[in-house]
Amino acid sequence: MLRRAPTTKDGKVVDRLQESTRINKPFKPPTLAVSAERNQPQRKRKRVSYKEQQGPDDDDDSEAEAARKKKKKKDDHDRTYHNEEDLLAAVKTYPVYKPKPFEQIARRFSMPAMTNKDGAVVPLFLTGISLGIRPQARIIPRPLHDPMEDHAIVLYDPTIDDRETDEERKEREKEEAKEKAAQEARTKTAGMYNPHKSLKALLGEGKDQKQKVAKVPVVIDPRLTKILRPHQVEGVKFLYKCTTGMLVENQYGCIMADEMGLGKTLQCIALLWTLLKQSPHSGKPSIEKCIIACPSSLVKNWANELVKWLGKDTVTALAVDGKGGKAELLEKVARWVAARGRNVTQPVMIVSYETLRTLTVHLAGCSIGLLLCDEGHRLKNSESLTYTALNSLDVKRRVILTGTPIQNDLSEYFSLLSFANPNFLGSKNDFRKNFENAIIRGRDALASDHVKAESEKKLKELGGLVTKFIIRRTNDLLSKYLPVKYEQVVFCGLSDFQLSLYRLFISSPEIKALLRGAQSQPLKAINILKKLCNHPELLNLPDDLQGCEHLIPEGFAGAGASSKEKGRNQTVRCDWGGKFLVLERFLHQLRTQTNDKIVLISNYTQTLDLFEKLCRSKKYAFFRLDGTMSIIKRQKLVDQFNNPEGKEFIFLLSSKAGGCGINLIGANRLILFDPDWNPAADQQALARVWRDGQKKECFVYRFISTGTIEEKIFQRQANKQALSSAVVDEKEDAERHFSIDALRQLFLFNENTLCETHETFKCKRCKNGKQMMKSPALLYGDASTWNHFTNSELQNNHDDLLRAEVGLPEVSFVFQYISH
Repeated sequence: MLRRAPTTKDGKVVDRLQESTRINKPFKPPTLAVSAERNQPQRKRKRVSYKEQQGPDDDDDSEAEAARKKKKKKDDHDRTYHNEEDLLAAVKTYPVYKPKPFEQIARRFSMPAMTNKDGAVVPLFLTGISLGIRPQARIIPRPLHDPMEDHAIVLYDPTIDDRETDEERKEREKEEAKEKAAQEARTKTAGMYNPHKSLKALLGEGKDQKQKVAKVPVVIDPRLTKILRPHQVEGVKFLYKCTTGMLVENQYGCIMADEMGLGKTLQCIALLWTLLKQSPHSGKPSIEKCIIACPSSLVKNWANELVKWLGKDTVTALAVDGKGGKAELLEKVARWVAARGRNVTQPVMIVSYETLRTLTVHLAGCSIGLLLCDEGHRLKNSESLTYTALNSLDVKRRVILTGTPIQNDLSEYFSLLSFANPNFLGSKNDFRKNFENAIIRGRDALASDHVKAESEKKLKELGGLVTKFIIRRTNDLLSKYLPVKYEQVVFCGLSDFQLSLYRLFISSPEIKALLRGAQSQPLKAINILKKLCNHPELLNLPDDLQGCEHLIPEGFAGAGASSKEKGRNQTVRCDWGGKFLVLERFLHQLRTQTNDKIVLISNYTQTLDLFEKLCRSKKYAFFRLDGTMSIIKRQKLVDQFNNPEGKEFIFLLSSKAGGCGINLIGANRLILFDPDWNPAADQQALARVWRDGQKKECFVYRFISTGTIEEKIFQRQANKQALSSAVVDEKEDAERHFSIDALRQLFLFNENTLCETHETFKCKRCKNGKQMMKSPALLYGDASTWNHFTNSELQNNHDDLLRAEVGLPEVSFVFQYISH
């Protein structure tokens, strides 16, 4: 398609290559449509001359002046000076400023004069302050808390103990090393010209010794002073001395082995708070950071205790309680590790043993001031992963808290000691050779007098070494502050159904093969018997016990029963288990005649299931705590139960989940339904109710099936406890009861006995089933010194529940311990 070529207004064709005026027009600002033009002539500037206005004389003068200057310049140039004066006169001089003497100036500022009592002026020496040099402030060293205040507890007094502290020793060693190096350098260059002197030496400086800063007392915070009991003050002093290396040089660990309920937590909080805030050097803390390792169920409890005793926001703890992810935790730990000095916002980390084991890699380069290991019997095996992981941490001050330092044998005790103070007792083999073998040989009831004497000697030697680092007080101290505790070991006979099953099992070919040594699976057999003693329904019959089909009654639903059968059977046949009959009567009496609360503890969660069935069928309100429950829920449950207004009067507790550290002072009665091989586990469980805060009389029962394997376990516990009391408590009269052979008698069943344990005691105080004379002293770890009751004698017992058992066949015998 053809297009017309563009043209301008006058009809010319536009050349495309030429610059277009239409496009490139010069910019014209907008103006009025009609411009107002005024035709005016151009302005002309008149030229003005001022020459004529000056007078004629002035003009002549100026010309004459110019001529004169010219001539003078010429003269100066050609002039010769005949003397020095002319020359000096010819040189131009300029005014120079001369300051007046200081005395003649009218001063606007003067130093105030000071006069002494005679009127003489005291001379003042000017400092360098006016030159901008700030002298160092001299702060008088002061303790954080006043040691002279009423009831102040002083842990360190510099006027008495002037031994050098760790920091001072390190400082001194550093200075000595520096001096030694300088001395060596001087001897090398002696007699030679040495141009390499330091400027300091040339100026003669550095000779003056550092001023020795006075040490200050370390005083427990007054808010803790008013709540610490006398035995706790003693404990804190002991802990402070150990952790600051005052007792033995280079040993900073100790074991706080007080029995449960004596306030180990509070004593450790007092130590921790003191070390974080104070040291003999004013204004400096002894430590910056601290780790508290404890079982996972106690992490929250420790955080609560810090708030309870020190107040809210006093110390911020990093409680690793499993909330949040792994990445978040590692970030927090990295921040904690990196913090130094004033950046330490969370000085205390509370962490479970399992988590701490995984964090050791991240804590490797961090210097930790103090490590507190709560329930420290976790460290009893020096081969365990937890032990090796914690031992690798960079921390010298280590405190182990345990209510039960000897749980099974002396090698466990050695592990604890060598963790607290590495290398103090040598290696494990040295300890075994020097102490353990001799002590254990002497504890055998069949040992000769010479061996026993040797054992005693070794015990005393070990005691002398170890007692410096161990503090142990028994529950007897609590008697001043707590109501009376009645602890009773209740021996219950088996039901007919249990008896027939027990007889069958003892005479079975498996047990006979086991006793001949042909089979080596004793643990399975022991477990079956322990469950049978609690209740036959814990067993999977007839699979667990061959040939018992004819003995099983109608309606029996054992452990192997289907959920459908179990669902149909919602009640517990208490008459099938001797201990269950006694329990049923106890609970009925508590519900109908008292407002007491009770804790039921068992080693088996299956037994707890039976307790639960019993409570549901009788419509008793209860709580249950076992290993499946989360830690946060556990604490809520405990708080609800301890509330006196709550209607739940039974607390079912698994000994493994709740044995350590849980506080159930809402109850004043406790039943330990089955014994544990480890006496310490039982001691932990028994101490749940009789502890600080308890207001009512406490009744603690341990149920043992008469003549059965449970009695053998109870007897073994007595043996272990005798060992513990000899080493740790140093009780001289811990009687030696059982020979090693007797411990192999587990599978003997003594049907016709009221209490086999009492028979092994060969008790001289009882005649014809009646205690004729009282024990001179009730020793807690030794049941032979307790009060002994047969069923008919129970009418003289202080406890209503046991008095109601008189004449009933189940309870055959009772041992009773009274706290005070």
